[in-house]
Amino acid sequence: MSESSLSRTALRTDTVRTADALLGSLAPSLAEWLPRQRWFAGKGRPISGFGLVAATGLLPYDGTEAAPGLVHLLLRARQSGGEPESADCYQLLLGVRDAASALPPELAAALIGRPVGGPLHGSVVYDALHDPLLAGHLLERLGTPGRLGTLHFRREPDSAVPRGLAPRPLAAEQSNSSVVYGNRYILKLFRRVEPGVNPDLELPLALARHGSQRVPAPTAWFEAESPAAPEAEPGPAHLATGGEPVSRSRAAAGAPLTLGVLQPFLPGCRDGWQLALNALAERRDFSEEARGLGRATAEVHTTLAEALPTCVLGREALESTAAAMTERLEAAGRAVPGLRPYRPGLRDAFRALAALGRLGHTCPAQRVHGDLHLGQVLSEPGGRWSLIDFEGEPARPLAERRVPQPVVRDIAGMLRSFDYAACQQQASQPVPGSAARPDDAFARRWADANRAAFCAGYAEAAGADPRDEATLLRAYETDKTVYEVLYEARHRPTWLHVPMSAIRRLASAPVHR
Repeated sequence: MSESSLSRTALRTDTVRTADALLGSLAPSLAEWLPRQRWFAGKGRPISGFGLVAATGLLPYDGTEAAPGLVHLLLRARQSGGEPESADCYQLLLGVRDAASALPPELAAALIGRPVGGPLHGSVVYDALHDPLLAGHLLERLGTPGRLGTLHFRREPDSAVPRGLAPRPLAAEQSNSSVVYGNRYILKLFRRVEPGVNPDLELPLALARHGSQRVPAPTAWFEAESPAAPEAEPGPAHLATGGEPVSRSRAAAGAPLTLGVLQPFLPGCRDGWQLALNALAERRDFSEEARGLGRATAEVHTTLAEALPTCVLGREALESTAAAMTERLEAAGRAVPGLRPYRPGLRDAFRALAALGRLGHTCPAQRVHGDLHLGQVLSEPGGRWSLIDFEGEPARPLAERRVPQPVVRDIAGMLRSFDYAACQQQASQPVPGSAARPDDAFARRWADANRAAFCAGYAEAAGADPRDEATLLRAYETDKTVYEVLYEARHRPTWLHVPMSAIRRLASAPVHR
């Protein structure tokens, strides 16, 4: 059949007209739907247009009521103040049904729109992950390695992906989307994508291949070809809504885009954040759990250092790191007035880091988790910890997230998480069946005890106590807290007191040189 009916296995935008027709029919609905999604990164800025990167038909749609179609889209959302080639690229999975028939009630909330004109005219389009039939087909496709249009499906050797597992989309994530299949597998789909291997595939794969039992090993994944190659001519893969081509020489190129990763689901596990809140509400000691979590983190760091390249940060790197931290502090101070009085004491932590470099100190660097906190760890029924979500901070560029870092970056993130749990529980209701609520003094003692236990457990497994690198640890914890202040001020103002309490402590702490 013709491309206009989307019945080819791979839909290609071979002409400006075809690309315009597809985008023109979808753009009005997407401009309203995208900003409402939790994973959309450009909130607060109007969408001025779209650029189609690639479109692939995973299931043909013949324009009848017989069966829904499944279309995979990669598109750039251009927003005010941005250039087409720098606009964020998003991954969409569209279900397509005949508009003459109403969507089933369970899919009503997934509605995107009803395209007028173009290849999807006469259909209703919705988020395919909420359709069990289409989500199930995606699992089947992951079990069949090979190429489909611009998409490449890959699977670990000797692994198998079973069919017929009931899909269940998760609703709690912020920056991505996940579907659980029969409580046996979980598929994470990255919504905002860019060229390069995503650390959430790269790091668990490296860990699993080096025998680590602390991460769910990737079973299968899929990726897309890089949107463009340097110095190439403008082509149909990069078209603005109005048909203006974007030069491929100015686009990111080379590496594929990681789109999704399938891993074993860990049923019966509880995340560290909820376990910590429960312990606080029950006024229960959590130090053994924290110590075990420190050991698990050290084991993961040790294996990452064995599996992937490492380096040593010398004077120039340490001074550059300190300067970047200071720059982030100044930017946060301009945005959050309450931070300004504490800047002198916070700058001291970064000056001390730079001084280490001038004194000839060096620091090992390696691949790290990048966004470690209590919500990124799972406790199995026997109490064994696993680490998940190695994507790093999604707001940072992918290339930055793949740069080797000192391990104290992860350690500082976990130390901050214990503080967050203590402050959060003070303002929350007790868990069911418990009348106790921790007071400020108890919560502070609880956080301090678990911070110490985590570091002690880390030292047991790594052979080095992170507290012995006090200057480095303070600088990274301060930088993390400044990031938290800016994040909470922008997104959750009622939580701003949590990092601000740490800011006061860090600003008055003595500097270790």
